[in-house]
Amino acid sequence: MAIVYTGADLTPSKHELLTAWLPTQAWWPAGAEVPEPEASFRLDDPAGEVGIETFLLRVGGGVVQVPLTYRDSPIAEGVLIGESEHSDLGHRWVYLGTSDPVYVSETTAVIREGRGQATLTTPDGSPIVRSTTATVRGSGSGSGQLRVAVAIAPGDDHPAAAGVLTATWAGQPDPIVLALLSGD
Repeated sequence: MAIVYTGADLTPSKHELLTAWLPTQAWWPAGAEVPEPEASFRLDDPAGEVGIETFLLRVGGGVVQVPLTYRDSPIAEGVLIGESEHSDLGHRWVYLGTSDPVYVSETTAVIREGRGQATLTTPDGSPIVRSTTATVRGSGSGSGQLRVAVAIAPGDDHPAAAGVLTATWAGQPDPIVLALLSGD
């Protein structure tokens, strides 16, 4: 279960952080604007300390996946995307998920255990339904190192993967592979 503060203000916003950071990445298509996310999903940190959210952006003929984590204190090993002020939670450090050990651990567990995205709730426990939320599912198998696809061409096949995380959403009815366990 992921708690979402629906009326909260985030300054700068998630989209503003992505708009500043994505064009500085070597893998980002040169000259491409940063669109609003087409879909997103959350995973649940079992300790309840780290927010885990992944954005899926349609860029050209493919999809760019940007997993983020939100923390109340900095971590040494993470790739910092930026910092933001959350009106309910205070100062937040926003990291690229693939550099955050909580993201890596939880994504690996979702794949191995065949789980899906977290259920979204408000702080009082009321359910939240969002039309832009992707549906993700782990394969329920696999071992080895986690590899996360950044730029995804729909139809990419990963037959050597020991376990996968796939997603669908309104703009992508056929499952695409977002992450896999390498099997090493």
